[in-house]
Amino acid sequence: MQDFSYSNLMALDLTKLGTAAADWKTMAGELAKLATDVRDGLTKKSDTARWQGVNATVTREFVGKTAKEFADLQTEAESIASVLVDAHTELTRYQKQAQTLTESAGKGDPSHQPPDPGLLVFDGPNGTVGVSEAMCTPEGTDQRTKDRIRWYADTLTGIVRHAAEVDAAAVRALRKSHGNDPGNAGHARYTSLDEEQLPRANELAGLGEDANPQQRAELRRLWESLSPAARAQLWLAQKDDLMAAGILGPTMPQIAADAGAGKHDSESPGLEEWATEQKMKLLAEGADWKGMTDASRHMAHYLGNSGSPMNLPVDKMMTDVPGFKSYVDDIVRMNQDDWRKQALEEFRKNGGKPVAFPVEAKAPEGFYFSKENENWFYAVGGANSNVTGVVTAFPDANGNPKIGIDYQANVWDRYNWDEGKGVEIGPMEIPDGQMAKLHRVGLAQEFDMSGSSGVQHYDLGSAEPNNDPLPGPEESRDGRMNPGREQQQDRTTGVPGRGSGR
Repeated sequence: MQDFSYSNLMALDLTKLGTAAADWKTMAGELAKLATDVRDGLTKKSDTARWQGVNATVTREFVGKTAKEFADLQTEAESIASVLVDAHTELTRYQKQAQTLTESAGKGDPSHQPPDPGLLVFDGPNGTVGVSEAMCTPEGTDQRTKDRIRWYADTLTGIVRHAAEVDAAAVRALRKSHGNDPGNAGHARYTSLDEEQLPRANELAGLGEDANPQQRAELRRLWESLSPAARAQLWLAQKDDLMAAGILGPTMPQIAADAGAGKHDSESPGLEEWATEQKMKLLAEGADWKGMTDASRHMAHYLGNSGSPMNLPVDKMMTDVPGFKSYVDDIVRMNQDDWRKQALEEFRKNGGKPVAFPVEAKAPEGFYFSKENENWFYAVGGANSNVTGVVTAFPDANGNPKIGIDYQANVWDRYNWDEGKGVEIGPMEIPDGQMAKLHRVGLAQEFDMSGSSGVQHYDLGSAEPNNDPLPGPEESRDGRMNPGREQQQDRTTGVPGRGSGR
């Protein structure tokens, strides 16, 4: 559906599609009875009849062709019914998701302090979805609202594109099933839309880390649409490529916890701000010498004034702060029984054959790094975190399910120094509010931080759950934590003798 839009999805009447799917299922059942009657009745009698000659030969050939045509009609009807059922199920799900998100965006969140404003959702160009504030304010749009606008727009655009892709896949499958020849039934056979979507998913997964953002987004949508059996097939064949293409990335909203310090470069700096900037550079240098390398790097990046996003070394965070590692482990522990039960159910549904499905979970509250680890306290403070993964169930040598999860921890936050935040490292101190003002006067700039840990595998058990310790953070080959190239390249400001960070 090239011109399929948000409005199309919201207004789509899926009742007729549901009725058509039900009618084709009924037709397939009736044709199955007729095919059986023809095979066990007419064909059997024709083949065993004691007659010979030209008429006998012609009649047997006609009966054989008729029986094959009934079988072909049954195949075609079953294929069409399967495609329509899948399309109806998928489109209904996406329409409900779009309706729920639109309602959520419009309501905002009055309980948040300050309250999140309501948002308007509308058609954008080329099948995209636009989102804006319902009411403009003289202060302009704060960072948290910008994040909300971006997340709603991106998520709804993905849902609309997903619906369009499902529609297009269904059209292709119906055409191949029918063959465009009313006198010749039975062509391509579909048991679901998997047969149409899996080849494209394989193609995109093969790109691995070379997939561009659009290809990664399409792969994520296909991954969601595939059945557990088809996902297992794709996972077994291209597990590493799927992970390299970001299939485990979080989908939860990555929204700033607060409005931040205000609009960047909206005020003029004075002597106090210039002095604060120099003190911050010295603080960043001092933090580095104290071994607080992450706090130093993030502070310097703030002073770098680029506002560019920064990578977080999540494995290092878990190693440096055991409490954070326990926090991540607890997310897995709280959900592993439900994941195992779902895997057992899908395994049985699939006749004891491999299945796979994505999972995503978080704790009720975020994690806050205390001053017991000053490095991460000043580098991040409080952070949002969740666990994403793929749960699999494969038969062992005896056909019993072996259930496991490949998972990663994800962290995201916004680096800002809003009111109420000061810093004290060694003998140097900058009071509340002064660091935040550097953002407003254009001498520093807030930025997004995010990162993911290495992927770990954990056995979830089978008939009984597994209670073994979860695996530790990923390490480099020499046993030391590897923060990644991004962490070494994020120093780009004027800290004396160095670059920038926080």
